[in-house]
Amino acid sequence: MFFFLLNLALSDLGSICTTVPKAMHNSLWDTRNISHAGCAAQLFFFVFFIGSELCLLTIMCYNRYVSICKPLHYRTLLGSRAYVHMAAAAWASGFLTALMHTANTFSLPLCHGNALGQFFCEIPQIIKLSCSKSHLRELRLLAVSVCLALGCFVFLVLSYVQIFRAVLRIPSEQGWHKAFSTCLPHLAMVSLFLSTGTFSDLKTPSMSSPSLDLALSVLYSVVTPALNPLIYSLRNQELKAAVWRLMTG
Repeated sequence: MFFFLLNLALSDLGSICTTVPKAMHNSLWDTRNISHAGCAAQLFFFVFFIGSELCLLTIMCYNRYVSICKPLHYRTLLGSRAYVHMAAAAWASGFLTALMHTANTFSLPLCHGNALGQFFCEIPQIIKLSCSKSHLRELRLLAVSVCLALGCFVFLVLSYVQIFRAVLRIPSEQGWHKAFSTCLPHLAMVSLFLSTGTFSDLKTPSMSSPSLDLALSVLYSVVTPALNPLIYSLRNQELKAAVWRLMTG
């Protein structure tokens, strides 16, 4: 789990560093400018880190499922080599997703100006500036990505159902409390991440407003990555003890 926590922390840090520093720079210097190449780079890295994060969350859920529901098969199913392979697959999936979305989005001709109604380069906001029918290709790709994300969410829910069924057979109430206090916040954060991201990408133009777009984008691009390490790490007694030793010298 520590290996996956490290990868999750890197993806969360990367996604925040892709959007927040530029937004802070624009706010402090009272500007709203970003170059075309900078916008493409920001979109690529944001989708890369967010896509990798979703894959890592799914892998971590599977890791928890095997450790609780199939403990005797854990070393067979999840050896050290399997850890590396799954993490590499997560990062590779994020890279390919980002490459396809960036290439499709920035191949669109922009004829409705160049002003984005968002604090970072977001795919739906860029599509709004296009007057070409080829933007339907990117919308279809976006819909496929959302369906894959929802597939990951269904896998997460089914895995947690099996985990809860196994935990409820434990006679100790302390075991119940530990399992539920660990799993439910994870499920809540994944639900928040996917619901806000999906609604932001697939909502109709009639439902769009500047304040709603901003709130949704902040929730899935800033709040969730910032809270993920806290929820995953501070529930771990060893990590809390290490942080306490670091703070107290």
